[in-house]
Amino acid sequence: MSHREEPDLQGMKMPNMADTRLRVGVLGAGEVAQVIHLPTLALLSHLYTVTAICDISEKTAHHVATKFHIPTHTTSPSTVIASPQTDLILNLTSDAAHEPTTIAALRAGKSVLLEKPLTLSLPSAQRILAAERGAPNGARVFVGYMRRYARSFTQTFLREVGGIDRILYARVRDFSGPNGKFVAESGTFPVKGLGDVPVEVGAEGEERLGKLLGEAFEGREVTDERRRFARFLGSLGSHDISLMREVLGFPESVGGVSANEPFYSAIFNYRNRKGGKEPFSVTYESGIDGVPEFDAHFAVYGERKRVMIKYDSPYVKGLPIKVTVQEVNAEGEMETREVLGSYEDAYTAELKELYECLRNGKEIKTSAEDAMEDLRLYDLMYERWEKERV
Repeated sequence: MSHREEPDLQGMKMPNMADTRLRVGVLGAGEVAQVIHLPTLALLSHLYTVTAICDISEKTAHHVATKFHIPTHTTSPSTVIASPQTDLILNLTSDAAHEPTTIAALRAGKSVLLEKPLTLSLPSAQRILAAERGAPNGARVFVGYMRRYARSFTQTFLREVGGIDRILYARVRDFSGPNGKFVAESGTFPVKGLGDVPVEVGAEGEERLGKLLGEAFEGREVTDERRRFARFLGSLGSHDISLMREVLGFPESVGGVSANEPFYSAIFNYRNRKGGKEPFSVTYESGIDGVPEFDAHFAVYGERKRVMIKYDSPYVKGLPIKVTVQEVNAEGEMETREVLGSYEDAYTAELKELYECLRNGKEIKTSAEDAMEDLRLYDLMYERWEKERV
């Protein structure tokens, strides 16, 4: 571990004893930390202060600590978790490491902001939930589904969809394009791949990943195809599933699944919550290609009204999230409205919500229990996919 002491200069403003900021220990100093979380935390310095950062690459940890003025850097997650200088653990580790690091933090009485996915198997999620229920200090898990905190979603989209009496059809799409282009043009200049990750660390991660996928596909061989499907759903695919559940609930059934890397799709069967409970279908489309357009949207179609929210790349700060409404007005005319709920980015909104949850006791919307529902749906998708392949 490395520690840098700041000098106590005469006249320097000393910390306020009534400081209500949350002290954050970050696990994982990779791309998402450098491009998204650390810049956002720095801008929210009245709510958070980052006290320590950990990465499996000592060179990366040192670079990021220097760049973002973080006093302590280390390659040991347990050092950050055990530190009396941390109140909150920001868990940006690899998917396979989510369970052990989150459980360790909970047992230490530290709440966790865990980047999605919660984990990759339902048994693993159940172990995290059990640890949360027994955690000291009331420590809780907040899963990072940031799209669900954007004001254009929470305020505008949900209000407009609520005005649809009968849903005829819905579509969730996430064609994110080449992420490297957006990162390269984000103005954040992240570093990665500095070549000092111990070989045994990578081997341990692969072993953990194998066990998780073995649970996800219990009784079946974890083929490369199954592995890619599970990893995709846990990464890009989980955004849409989580968003869909909040708006429409859990589907009645899975009508079909197509897994053709790099694109994945499914049909989900639903019933309207209003009126005669008529059925409707939702098309799920997600994938990554080389076209530099970030096409991520959620559209709901009613009899006389269509509502769509469109997300742009979060790796370029300040891009607006807009809602488009098409409907027949009182005069029988076709009318299109574009509504911008806020220019505030989703990650900033998410971190402000997290603060309210941890400091003021607000209920966590994207909880571990909520995220488990994604894994339940993944299992149904795997089951349907397996049947269609026979």
